[in-house]
Amino acid sequence: MHQFTAFFFSIATGFVAAGLTSSFYRMVTSKPPSFQLTSESTFGQLAGVLALVFAGPTVILRNALRAQVFENRPPFWMLLSGCIATIWSFLSGVFLLGVMLSA
Repeated sequence: MHQFTAFFFSIATGFVAAGLTSSFYRMVTSKPPSFQLTSESTFGQLAGVLALVFAGPTVILRNALRAQVFENRPPFWMLLSGCIATIWSFLSGVFLLGVMLSA
């Protein structure tokens, strides 16, 4: 039972980090994070990539929900996007918890 608790805790940590990073990115740049980096400076592109490392799950889920509503995609795509976002959140959560626990 302890493994499932740690698994879900790392997923929750990854989703919280994704939400916080996405909100901070939107607050700073006045646009939502996207996989299309259109910044003209090298620093802007590097900052965008670093933000997307942690904000990726929210971008995936936002794009999947928009495709579901506006393009009428099948529910399988939403399920698949949710699985990818969950795995991404798990990996970023494990990384963040490892960094926090080692400090």
